[in-house]
Amino acid sequence: MCYIIALQSFYGVVFIGMYVSIVPNRNSPPAVLLRESFREDGKVRNRTLANLSHWPAERVEALRRALRGDFDQAALTGSPKLGPVFGLLFVLRRVAEDLGIPAALGKTELSRLALFLVLARLAHRGSRLSAVRWAEEQAVKEVLNLDRFDEDDLYMALDELCRRQEKIEQQLFAHYLRRKAAPPQLFLYDVTSSYLEGEQNALGAYGYNRDGKKGKQQIVLGLLADPEGEPLAVRVFAGNTADPATVVDQIRILQEQFQVREFIFVGDRGMVKSKSIAALEQGRMHYITALTDPQIRRLLEEKILQLELFGEPLCEVEGERQNRPVRYVLRKNTQEAARERYRLEDKLARLEARIAARNQRVEDHPRCRPEAGQRVLEVWLERHKLQGLVELEMEGRKLILRRQDKKIEESLELAGCYVITTDVGKESLNTRQVHDSYMSLQKVERDFRTLKTGLLDVRPVFVRKQSRTRGHVFCCMLALKLAREMEQRLRAAFGSTASHPDALTLSDALDALASLRLLEYQLDDKNTVIQLPQPSDRQKQILDALNVKLPMM
Repeated sequence: MCYIIALQSFYGVVFIGMYVSIVPNRNSPPAVLLRESFREDGKVRNRTLANLSHWPAERVEALRRALRGDFDQAALTGSPKLGPVFGLLFVLRRVAEDLGIPAALGKTELSRLALFLVLARLAHRGSRLSAVRWAEEQAVKEVLNLDRFDEDDLYMALDELCRRQEKIEQQLFAHYLRRKAAPPQLFLYDVTSSYLEGEQNALGAYGYNRDGKKGKQQIVLGLLADPEGEPLAVRVFAGNTADPATVVDQIRILQEQFQVREFIFVGDRGMVKSKSIAALEQGRMHYITALTDPQIRRLLEEKILQLELFGEPLCEVEGERQNRPVRYVLRKNTQEAARERYRLEDKLARLEARIAARNQRVEDHPRCRPEAGQRVLEVWLERHKLQGLVELEMEGRKLILRRQDKKIEESLELAGCYVITTDVGKESLNTRQVHDSYMSLQKVERDFRTLKTGLLDVRPVFVRKQSRTRGHVFCCMLALKLAREMEQRLRAAFGSTASHPDALTLSDALDALASLRLLEYQLDDKNTVIQLPQPSDRQKQILDALNVKLPMM
């Protein structure tokens, strides 16, 4: 007999308690039953575990007192053995329940494995094989009702996540609406890429690599979020997919999957183009985006915009696009302008140093060919986009750099300048609101950093099949929702590191909870008591901040 105290089973059950019940019989002695009560899906249920009617009265009373805990301290006299880590998965699951993640994933074994993957992505990261090894030290049975599993089981869970992704996102969005009371009117969307180490991924392709990893295949990720940056949906595209080609799919998600009838779509610079604008207009939706540098210069040439308007703190110009009114919001970031000028001057200084080094080499070695050095430096000019701004000339055996100061100033005239464009009327959003709505995309960019190189580590991608790649990214998005919620709760209690250098971070909290293990007391060859120790003061503070209560002792 294994005697377990003070734990909760979490597969659909919130609380378990055993007790002795005496049930009267009309014409017979009362029935003595060992029963347990539990809360499942918000309802209290009971079930009978054993009929103890044949037990002597003193034994029944002894059992009643044992279940009540009267003998706990008397029995637990030996040294306990450290059991699995309980606090980490317990707390993660509790916060995930507040977001509706376990309910949306479902109750099957594959669903519980998928939930494990989400929690492990935040608490452990790494490959599926490493997650299996990590699980050996975690209370997966007690918290998730999972027995032993291997990496093949987790790969099947990824397939299931991919297959049910839209339905899960729908359920999470319904839970989101219950939390927020009303659907948002503004949605943020941005795209990034994640490079691959191998060449066997079904979605891997060569494209514009934002990670600066030349010669590596990649996948493209599109993240849809609410105005505060909370992730709502994620999609994975082949690595050679252009940003504007991903927008129509996001509009479909909002209109068909989430059933949102009116919204403003906020997309990054140059992303919302003719095809996606047509899709938005067809559904009577609106957009906010920013213009690319060539688009701004074309408007300057057409005298729709004037360069001096960028000198104002915030300026708006009305225009027309395809016979529809459009608004242009102009602003100049002086700090970014200074950075761009510094970067250009730094490139020119490095070029001058290379020219001086080459000229010295030609002077020291009479047989050295100066034309070869000129060709090498012209390639360097092209790579650093300095063509037209400087010219390399040969005077005898010496290279001369001639700066084109007028062209340099022309290239910097739009440094730090940006133009936000929208078809939203002034009665809905004023100039400042349009500007701030577009700047909210920084929240999505911050989430991308968390996904790719921060807490969650989307890459490296250890899978090859299309379904498992999509399942892996979706798993990371769910973990991102969980991480953001936990960070907000911790920040409310402890502040942020920006204002409090010693503030407790999410990583600190996870490390502290990972030391909260079960204690196993061996009473005899057959009987074991499992208890959860009292948390430390720091752990109590973290639990309070996260609004999580441990099981009753």
